[in-house]
Amino acid sequence: MLNKLITSKTRLRLLIKFFISQANRGYLNGLANEMGESTNSIRKELNHLFEAGYIEKIKKENKIEYKVNSKHPLYETLKKVVYKHLGLEDIVETVIDRMGNVEEILLIGDYAKGIDSGNIEIFLIGKNLNMDYIENLEVKIEKLINRKVTFYLSTKFSSSQKSIELYKNILT
Repeated sequence: MLNKLITSKTRLRLLIKFFISQANRGYLNGLANEMGESTNSIRKELNHLFEAGYIEKIKKENKIEYKVNSKHPLYETLKKVVYKHLGLEDIVETVIDRMGNVEEILLIGDYAKGIDSGNIEIFLIGKNLNMDYIENLEVKIEKLINRKVTFYLSTKFSSSQKSIELYKNILT
């Protein structure tokens, strides 16, 4: 979807990196290594995004760190567009509609770090979750969003790995 509008794959990957979580940050060389791109192509796209006001530069010693500009007027809109592009909205809606007793939905793994690897890992927290239904759901959602999806089920989540909260039932 978004790749039809934004034809630069590098720019799209940077948007995903920064807009999936405002905690994601990166340096030029680290971003180039992570994305398997030349520093020149990353620099060019970072400059475009900075000039448009979508990301900020933070000078740390002799390096420049990049992060999303969460004060930009289009920040929330672009975040929703990135979530929709990745299929995260579809995942949350489908799980909530069909699973019933879900307390939290967390994004973990590569996408929580802002890495567009094609493998979305979702941690579902709740009581009496239907494992058989989840296995069928993985296949259905993968066809819908054209990405590999893996669900993990638990009654609680206590991990030191990075996670992004996609949904939380405030009544539990």
